[in-house]
Amino acid sequence: MCRLFIHLYNTTENEGINLRWEYMTTYTNVHFTPLNPKVEDVRIADIAHALSLMTRANGHVKRFYSVAQHSVNCAHEARDRGFSNKIQLACLLHDASEAYIADMIRPVKQEFPAYREIENKLQDVINQAFGIDLTLEEQALVKDIDDALLWHEFAELMNGHANVPEPVLHSNPDLSERGFISVEQEFLRLFESLI
Repeated sequence: MCRLFIHLYNTTENEGINLRWEYMTTYTNVHFTPLNPKVEDVRIADIAHALSLMTRANGHVKRFYSVAQHSVNCAHEARDRGFSNKIQLACLLHDASEAYIADMIRPVKQEFPAYREIENKLQDVINQAFGIDLTLEEQALVKDIDDALLWHEFAELMNGHANVPEPVLHSNPDLSERGFISVEQEFLRLFESLI
């Protein structure tokens, strides 16, 4: 099998076809290069669709609970804390890079600085695409909301909790099992209301 691939790769390369997969094809058929992302290639439809099909906690939850649903809950929490549309939008899109490169669980991610560098670069391009420019203080607000939701997700969806005191939520997050289409549509409606 390996020889076949090497032969195929060498043969097709000599014929002018490059099989080095430097891009991915997204839901909207964009050839997206995650290691060299371009603002013009970022599509909210790709982000909403992909995140609505990806589970939180690498799938280790009691029921299907998507990254998109988590992101919607984060945006609602920002709204209920009285934060600006910009912070709400940043909360909605804080995990948007995962639509293109997936995610690693926190204990593993901290051991891969190159992954974090790729993730941060990609998130910066996504933020730029949607006009999000956050101060350090605003970034901390988004992280605080993300961590607060994570604590409550652990408690409800994983029969546990993070090793920190219970954070107070101002919203009532929807942690129910929902179909991906309804979450994707809600994500897009919320995005349109905030942009």
